[in-house]
Amino acid sequence: MVIENKRFALLIDGDNISAKYIGDILEELSTYGIITYKRIYGDWTSTQSSKWKERLLENSVIPIQQFSNTIGKNATDSTLIIDAMDILYTGNVEGFCIVSSDSDFTRLASRLRESGMEVIGMGEEKTPRSFRVACSRFINLENLGNQDENTESKDKQDDTNTIRREAVYNAIINIITENENKGKSVELGSVGNRLVNMYPDFDVRNYGYSLLSRFLEDSGLFQMEKKHSIITISLKDDKKSKEEIKEYINTVISASGKKGIGFSELSNLVHGKYNSFNVKDYGYSQFSKFIQSFEDVETFDEGNNQKRVRKI
Repeated sequence: MVIENKRFALLIDGDNISAKYIGDILEELSTYGIITYKRIYGDWTSTQSSKWKERLLENSVIPIQQFSNTIGKNATDSTLIIDAMDILYTGNVEGFCIVSSDSDFTRLASRLRESGMEVIGMGEEKTPRSFRVACSRFINLENLGNQDENTESKDKQDDTNTIRREAVYNAIINIITENENKGKSVELGSVGNRLVNMYPDFDVRNYGYSLLSRFLEDSGLFQMEKKHSIITISLKDDKKSKEEIKEYINTVISASGKKGIGFSELSNLVHGKYNSFNVKDYGYSQFSKFIQSFEDVETFDEGNNQKRVRKI
């Protein structure tokens, strides 16, 4: 939820962020509030900073000079951290935006959040996860810019720092189940907020989408209903698919004969054939308990603490 007129300090690590992102950074941050400080840190005597120099004046970003006096020491990081703490103690802002792909700002982000600040991190996909999760929210710079809703790249591959889709889906299933058990409906906006609280770097743009609703619709796991201006989300009532999965499991167990099949092997087969399979959908917390609920089956120990199941 965007809080109107929240004031942010924008602090950019000019040593490892490309100047091509400055317009997108300012546009993205403006959706969260007012940018009251705009500073960038680097050695402006270096030829490497020449591209930044062209962009600073037109975007009213103040360059903070920091000479690289010592080889192997990042003086720019230290200056940015000191300035951030000075700004914090002025009480003139409610949030910070730290733009860097460097994990050196992880402790700074944590410290600012401990002081009640909202911390938005921005960096490239290579940004270490430690910095991502230290922020209130983290945004991949590669996702910014013009996004055509009709030409979404739905086949975009997840990078190593992106939360797995399955983890996101399971989190949403848990949110829905938790609320349904309390007799509450689940609003799409609330799901989005919960996901960001759980995973600060969650962003549907990481998966090639621009809308959370489309990301969830394409999973095939959820259904959405719009009443007035509110969208609610629930699990799909797909009894046919559930029965199909149970029939498949019965077939596999029967085919295993007297030797039976191990729980791990059976679980791998089911998940491999049905990507959306989740044992919680059947009211069980463990796969073994779910299988034991089947009729005409028995479980046994093959002698090395490996549980197996077979037809009686």
